[in-house]
Amino acid sequence: MIRIPEAAMSLPFKKLGLTALVVAALSSAAALAVTQEGAAPSAPVAVATAAKAPPVPLLWKVSDRDNAVYLLGSFHLLKADDYPLSSDIDTAFTAVDKVVFEVPPEQMTDPATQAKFLDAAGFGDDRNLSQVLPADLREKLSRLMAKSGSSIDMVDGYEPWFVNLSLLIGVSQSLGFSPDKGLDQYLMQQAAATNKPTGGLETMDLQLQVLDASPMAEQITSLREFLDRPQDMPGLLTDLHQAWRDGDVAKLDQLTREEMREKTPQTYRMVNVERNDAWVPQIGKMLDAKKGDTMVVVGALHLLGEDGVVEKLRGKGYKVERVCSACAGAGEQSAQSK
Repeated sequence: MIRIPEAAMSLPFKKLGLTALVVAALSSAAALAVTQEGAAPSAPVAVATAAKAPPVPLLWKVSDRDNAVYLLGSFHLLKADDYPLSSDIDTAFTAVDKVVFEVPPEQMTDPATQAKFLDAAGFGDDRNLSQVLPADLREKLSRLMAKSGSSIDMVDGYEPWFVNLSLLIGVSQSLGFSPDKGLDQYLMQQAAATNKPTGGLETMDLQLQVLDASPMAEQITSLREFLDRPQDMPGLLTDLHQAWRDGDVAKLDQLTREEMREKTPQTYRMVNVERNDAWVPQIGKMLDAKKGDTMVVVGALHLLGEDGVVEKLRGKGYKVERVCSACAGAGEQSAQSK
């Protein structure tokens, strides 16, 4: 496993690109795999006494004549003071019979996942990082590594997406974020504690394939965004987290989906559009069931914009409404529930 350079720890971003996947799109499996080396399942999230209002939930209720599915937008890296959650989430969680995540919880905690992740992070051929990076970018990464007494040799066997992800996790940890405290991790623990059945929309193997299939040119573009402006990263990650806490759909859409679609269009298609298209029929089957409600917890990116699961389900004729007590009376937020 690579170590994150200390220089990077002092380093989130208006130009998110592929890096935004960790916190907005991909399951927390990616973040956990970077921070854990075959570790046992994480301990339950320690919920701090609230010093501020709970985050405004990105929560939608999709319903037909028989039952409902609650769609919840997750942030995969959170802090202790992001808890407790909104009472809207607690109420929905209590009401549902099953909780479905991007990846089944048992695959998240499978000891084999770490090895699979590192295998996907490698090149799988004779190339290495030094060969695929442009000279100027290789030099910037080398200088960053040298500041902590290490070298690019430590990461030479890994593809740019993994190096980018590792740098971001290092930054997030320095700011107090942790995948162990991510919303999906917390709800997995809650489901286990209350004996609620769980499931997944896709397998861990598929998610690793998505990570690994990002075009090399777009991987390099995203790594460049980090290495060109490492000093911008802390403030920008904080902005992204605050937009999620505020339940600000428009700002999150701008910071994540729109930016990714513009900068890394092929990655956007594979990570967001194709996966959303695969999930919508599964959610439709949940709604077609004659009884039993379900909560579906996915990265916030998947619920945003015209390519998002919310709009795709609305387009199929289901009743879709935002569940947000804190949004009452706020014109922009209330419009999201229509």
